[in-house]
Amino acid sequence: MIEVLTTGLPNTIQDLGRPGYLNIGIGRSGAMDRVALEVGNILLGNCAECAGIEVALFPFKLRFLSNVAFSITGAGSVATLDDEPLPPYWTRVARSGQTLHLAPSTGGARAYITFAGGVDVPSVLSSRSTDLKGRFGGLDGRGLKRGDRLSLGSACTEEVVAVPTAGFGAASPLLQNFLETTDSNVTIVRVLPGAERNEFTDEVHSSFFTSAWLVTKDANRTGYRLNGPSLPLKRPIELFSHGIVPGTIQVPPSGQPIIQLADANTCGGYPKIANVIEADLWRLAQTRVGGRIRFQEVGRDAAIAAQREQAAQLRDLRQISNLVAGRAGA
Repeated sequence: MIEVLTTGLPNTIQDLGRPGYLNIGIGRSGAMDRVALEVGNILLGNCAECAGIEVALFPFKLRFLSNVAFSITGAGSVATLDDEPLPPYWTRVARSGQTLHLAPSTGGARAYITFAGGVDVPSVLSSRSTDLKGRFGGLDGRGLKRGDRLSLGSACTEEVVAVPTAGFGAASPLLQNFLETTDSNVTIVRVLPGAERNEFTDEVHSSFFTSAWLVTKDANRTGYRLNGPSLPLKRPIELFSHGIVPGTIQVPPSGQPIIQLADANTCGGYPKIANVIEADLWRLAQTRVGGRIRFQEVGRDAAIAAQREQAAQLRDLRQISNLVAGRAGA
C-alpha cells in the first residue's frame, strides 16, 4: 500500500485505457504516454495492462506503507527515494516508510510511477483508467488527493519481485528517439491526411506543415489547442457530427487547430486536416505548454511500420528486463 502526501488533481490512475466503447460515447482514456507506462510495467515484470500513476502536476510525493518494487518512467521529473536521487527509467525496491518525491525537470511533461502488481482499484468497463469527464474509473473517477491510500496488486511482495539491490533501468530507445527528433524545442510529429484534407488549399497545407505550432495554455488530457497561422477552408462547409479518436487534428472556425488526446471527445463536426499516427501520440504527451510542434506527413505504410517497430522495441525490452531480473519468460 502507498499513501499520497503531495499531489494535484491532474495526477490520476491510468492504464492503457478502455478501447471499444466509442459507440456509446465513452472515450479511450488511459495514459497519455502509453509507451512510458508500458516500459514501467515491463521493468517490473507486470502485464502490460497494469495501472500506474500518471503525474502531470509537480511536485508529487508518496509514502510506501509496505515493501514494494516500483519504476519511474516518462519525462518531466527529478525523482528521489528519501534523499537518494534515482536515474530516469529506473526500478528499485522501496522499504516500508520510505518516501518517493518527484520534482519537475526542464524536459517532458509527464512522469509515470508503476508498482509490482499494479495499482489495485476496481476495473470499470475492462479498465482501471480514470475518466475525468465521465467521473468513473481510477479512484472514484477523480484526480488524486493528499491522504489517499492506494492498494497494490497481488504481485506486490518482496518474495515475488526480483530486483537487484541497487535497482536497474532502461536507456529507453524510444526516449532517445524523442530527443533526437526534437530540434530547438520543436517536437516532430508524424501525421496521416485527414478526411477533409482536400477542403484546404495547397497554401494552407504548406503553412500547416512548415509552421512550428505553439501548445497554448488551453491544453489538458482532452486535447491541445495550438496557435499559429490561420488555416482557412476553401469554402464554408457543414459536417454532421462524426467519430473522432486520439490524434485527430480538427480545424474550428478560428482557423487554429485542436489535437484530440487520451480523453478525446468521441464525436465532433469540425473539418479534420490530419491525424497523428498512433506511434507518435506519446510525443504529444511529453510536449509541454509553451512547447512547439511541427507536423510531418507520412503514408499509411510508414505509419504501420512505425507502430510495428515500437512494438518490437517494447518486446525486446521485456526480454532484456526479464534476463536482468532473473524472471521467468526471459
